[in-house]
Amino acid sequence: MNEVLEHPFKPIVFKDTQILILGSFPSIQSFEKNFYYAHPRNQFWKLLEKVTTYPVNNRDQKLWLLKECKFGLWDMVKACNRDNSLDSSLENEEVNDLAAFLEEHPSIKKLAFTGKKAESLFKTHFSHLAVETVYLPSPSAAYAKMTFDDKAAQYEKFLGCS
Repeated sequence: MNEVLEHPFKPIVFKDTQILILGSFPSIQSFEKNFYYAHPRNQFWKLLEKVTTYPVNNRDQKLWLLKECKFGLWDMVKACNRDNSLDSSLENEEVNDLAAFLEEHPSIKKLAFTGKKAESLFKTHFSHLAVETVYLPSPSAAYAKMTFDDKAAQYEKFLGCS
């Protein structure tokens, strides 16, 4: 079995963050670039750019967008084994302590999951938490059941920053 991978970076959260966007675990490219959703084919930042009209050409612009829209970013998985960047390859997941995190960040009113794996891990470990949750279509290019524009419409509906 492959080695245990630890999550490589901290959550992005601000004192007034209202919506915490949760993925599962960083891709191999995100590990290499030390930033969320860094796989070149992942549509996450392009989706946020489309629904907010804020540019996302570099890390500073991405952080500014998150702060401006009161979004935070984190992942459900703290450590795991995996063979590739697909969520389906994650095994032996150790989840982050989301309950403690929400206590430390009381401004967070909603959790938005960028895929079924993140949502499933939440339901398994934290369904007792009294917090609003929404499912966002996966921004992965591998999730081709929806067009980019259909995904963007869902992001706009559930995230509401413009």
